[in-house]
Amino acid sequence: MIALLETQARNIRDHGRRTYPEECCGALLGRFVDGVPTVEVARAIANVRATARGRRFLVDPSDYLQVEQEAAQRGLEVLGFYHSHPDHPAVPSEFDRQHAWPNLHYVIVTVEAAVPREITSWLLSEDRSIMREEPILAARRTA
Repeated sequence: MIALLETQARNIRDHGRRTYPEECCGALLGRFVDGVPTVEVARAIANVRATARGRRFLVDPSDYLQVEQEAAQRGLEVLGFYHSHPDHPAVPSEFDRQHAWPNLHYVIVTVEAAVPREITSWLLSEDRSIMREEPILAARRTA
């Protein structure tokens, strides 16, 4: 289960709309509230992939480092990542599974003809064999 502030869900959808027909990507920064990972910041990251950007994204290591530093400065953690699936369901691909890390949350937004739709969230199993969908709770700002 992951909790997502509505403003951050809106930011993710808007990012997907702006980058359509290419995939967008970003980091999910937040904290645990009563044991539930709660996203407080959906931080856009540039998709630096050179080819096939409508089906894949790539995060530059220096951008990832900046996200880690931002989280630390804000007293937050990197809870996971988000990306869009232009004209495809909000379900992880085999490529997504192969490149995911256990214990991180992966939010996917469907963007159909530049209109953001469904948002889902996924966790990779410890043995890395499957991604399981998890509930998304609407959260309220805690601080």
